[in-house]
Amino acid sequence: MREFDKIYLSWREGLGHSRHIVGVLEMDLSGLVTFRYFPDKVEKAKSSGFSCYTEFSEINKVYSENVLEIFGQRLIKSERPDIKDFYSFWEIDPSYKDDKFYLLGHTQGLSPTDNFEFLADYNTVPNLHFLTELAGLSHLKLPANTLEQGDELTFTFENDNLHDNEAIKVFKEGKYVGFIKKIHCKIFHKEGGEKLQVVVKALDRNGIIKRVFIKVFL
Repeated sequence: MREFDKIYLSWREGLGHSRHIVGVLEMDLSGLVTFRYFPDKVEKAKSSGFSCYTEFSEINKVYSENVLEIFGQRLIKSERPDIKDFYSFWEIDPSYKDDKFYLLGHTQGLSPTDNFEFLADYNTVPNLHFLTELAGLSHLKLPANTLEQGDELTFTFENDNLHDNEAIKVFKEGKYVGFIKKIHCKIFHKEGGEKLQVVVKALDRNGIIKRVFIKVFL
């Protein structure tokens, strides 16, 4: 079993807004990567300002050519002088540094110029570890000292959540500090997911906590 063979394309209007899961990249057993939109999700997202990728403008088509070449343009260039720091932060396995599918899933393809995220649907494989972010922080407005790097967090299943029945709520010593991001929460529901551990990797704070990167691992 691969670490993941699906990466969902997420978009949101901005911080504090809900994520729309508008499409999915899938890798088959031969290594071919395809991309397709979810037409109903796209139409809903359009009401909030969503626009399709220029290269993937047809919402009812399955794309099989140049998918990784196009989405891979979001990845940091390997010749950059800070590439080692980048790989270190995201805990990239060096043997996969040329694997665009792996890199896109593990780094989420984040860019400061848009609100797309590439969210891998992880499987509970041996030695699994990945980084994600706590969701819901813009509403919680947690004081800056609520969390520290290295804090061990706990989680509960919130199956009765009206917005997402796969929601995973996260706590520090019993205090609610956010949710696991959409799609990344799926692994907690898979076999062995209850054994996952969650630790604070890094924070961005200024009076209140603005972003929290967490490491999820077996």
